[in-house]
This record gives sequence, C-alpha cells and structure tokens, in this order.
Amino acid sequence: MNEKSPLDNQPDESWRKDLIDRLLFAAVTEQRRARRWSVFFRFLLALYLLAVLILYLPTDWKDIPVSGKEHTAMVDLTGIITDSSQASADTVIAGLRDAFDDASTKGVILRANSPGGSPVQSSYMYREIKRLRKLHPDIPLYAVVTDICASGCYYVISAADEIYVDDASIVGSIGVRMDSFGFVDTLKKLGIERRLYTAGAHKGFLDPFIPEKESDVEHVHVLLDDIHEQFIKAVREGRGKRLKDSPDLFSGLFWTGEESVNMGLADHIGSAGHVAREVIGAEDIVDYTQKPDLLKRISDRIGVAMARTMSEMLASGTIQLR
Repeated sequence: MNEKSPLDNQPDESWRKDLIDRLLFAAVTEQRRARRWSVFFRFLLALYLLAVLILYLPTDWKDIPVSGKEHTAMVDLTGIITDSSQASADTVIAGLRDAFDDASTKGVILRANSPGGSPVQSSYMYREIKRLRKLHPDIPLYAVVTDICASGCYYVISAADEIYVDDASIVGSIGVRMDSFGFVDTLKKLGIERRLYTAGAHKGFLDPFIPEKESDVEHVHVLLDDIHEQFIKAVREGRGKRLKDSPDLFSGLFWTGEESVNMGLADHIGSAGHVAREVIGAEDIVDYTQKPDLLKRISDRIGVAMARTMSEMLASGTIQLR
C-alpha cells in the first residue's frame, strides 16, 4: 500500500499558501544578498577612487601655489615637445604665466629635461619667455637642465637669463631634421604596384612608395635650412656674446654640461635647489607646472599616452628639432 505524502493531509489552499510563502521568502533572501554584494562593490569602488586621489595628490604642500610667502617658482619642460604632450607650448606657457603673475614670486626656474621636438611649439615658448621677461623685468628666469636639453628644448631655454646644467647633462643639437621612409624596392619584391592619383604637380611630394625626385629633395633642404636659420637666430639673440666661436656650434652636435659651459651654451653648473637658494635667494620652491586632469592621468597610466607617442614617432614627414 502506497504511503501518503504529508501534503496530502493539508487542504489545497494551505499547501498553496505555504509554497507561496517559501517562494517569497527565497526572493527576499536573494534580494538582500544582492543588496549586500552591491554595497560591498560600491565600497570597493570608493576605496579605489580614494586611493587614486591620494596617489595624485602632491606629496609636498610646496607643490601647491600659495600667495603671501616669497618663493621661487618652478615650471617643468619634460618630454618630447609636441602640441599634445605635457611639453606643449600651451601647457608650459600656462605654468610660466601663473608663476610670473604671483606677487610672491622672486624668481622663476624653467627645469628642462627634453630631447626636443616641434620647432613651432619651441618658438611659441621662446617668444613667450621674452614677452614675460619684458612684462616682469624684476623677476629673473633661469633655466636648469637635468638629464638632457637638446634641439627644440635648447631653442626654448636660450631665452632664459642664465642656463644652469649638471656636469653630465646633454646639451646642444642645434639643428633640424625631417624623418621619412622609402619602400620602393620593398613593393617591387612583393609584386605590389603603387597607384597615386593627384591634382597638383607636387601633391605626391616625397611619397615613400615612389622614387625620390631631385627637385623634392632640394625643396626639403631649403625648408630645413630656413628653419635652422630661425633656430640659430633665436640662440644668438638669447645667448649673445656668451657664445664661443666654434664651427661645430650649430652643426647638430651635442655636448656634456661641463663642455657646454666652456662653449657658452650654458653659464654655470648647478641644480634647481642651488639656483633657488644661492642665486634667487628664495629657498622655498613652488611648482607651477600645469598637471593634466585626473582622468587623463589615469588613462595615460594604462597606455593611452604610450600609444599616442608611438603613433607620433611612426608618422613620416614630420619636422622636428631633435
């Protein structure tokens, strides 16, 4: 004889009510569990954001410009000079203007560590330094080179009142270059035919997939020579009689900081701290360097900036003071 289920003894309505209660209880339990996990993950996100904010806060309160106390203002010129980098004219000029506009600034240091880059961006900064010095004649501007200041970077700092370097700094490279590639033989070996359609006699100028034209190369040399002369003129104007007479001075060669002093490209050996303390006479240094916004800095850390730099380096036909 079959055994009866305990539910067989309950009325239909009682059985249904019990089932519904259990389902509702299970749903409520699941909602509570989901809410707890949601709170947990929000807490983790808050901790992460707090950690990021702490990471990017200045490590020294001197990094925050404050008025009222006499100080030395400092602006960094770091990295390849392009219109989209931290060493762009807009970024550096904004920092310099803030530094000169602060009534408590006794002197300004432009701390340079760059291999050079865009001649246009370099010229913008050079001219702005000249303008700011005329606007604020009582506030001197000193350039301090750390590891390297070559080509476009030197273009910029030649506008400074004096240039300080380390013995081992790399200084110079007063020249202009234009990078490109040639793939003519490569295409032939691969059996690829280059087809270029243009309107304008020189629209295919220096195309890397077709043989060079002598007239194109001559035009490039005229272009580079013109920019080189602009560079030389700026350096001569900035450095004046301090430059020594040397046939290699504007050849594109570079030298150690110690030798650059001997050649008149720099004035003294010294660090930013030395200049602030011994030359300007205001040991407290306030950093006026313009920092990118927080989201941009985070994206840069995960590789966006690296990708941008690589694309710039691979772009052909770009004129650079490097």
